[in-house]
Amino acid sequence: MRKYLKVTFWVITGAIGIMMLFSAYSYLGNPEMEQAFKHLGFPSYFRVELAIAKMIGAVLLLVPVKGRIKDWVYAGFAFTFVSAALAHISVGDPIAVWIAPLVFLGLLTISYALFVKGEHHMNKSNNQ
Repeated sequence: MRKYLKVTFWVITGAIGIMMLFSAYSYLGNPEMEQAFKHLGFPSYFRVELAIAKMIGAVLLLVPVKGRIKDWVYAGFAFTFVSAALAHISVGDPIAVWIAPLVFLGLLTISYALFVKGEHHMNKSNNQ
C-alpha cells in the first residue's frame, strides 16, 4: 500500500478507535449518559454492554489480528453507528445529534476500504 494511503488509514482508524474508547469510558463514567440512554428508551444494562463491546472492538480494530475478526469489528461498528443515528432520529433529536454517527460511519467505510486494499496488497506480495 502506498505510504500516503497507509498514513490515511491509520489516522482515520486511530480516530475511530480513540472515539470508541472515549465513548465507552463516557458510558461507564458519566452519569449523564444513563439519562441519555433512558431518553433513547434503552435499559441501563445496554449502556454497560455497549461500552464493553466498544472497548473490545476498539482494541481489535487497532491491533494486528489474524483471520476475519477485523471484518466483524467493522461490521459491528457499522451496526452501532447506524443504530445510534436511527435511535436519535426516532426520538426526534435534532440533526446535530444524529449526524455524528453517520459521519463516523463514513470514516469507518473509508477505513475499511483502505484496510481491504492493504490486505489485498499484502496477499498479492506474499503470493509472488
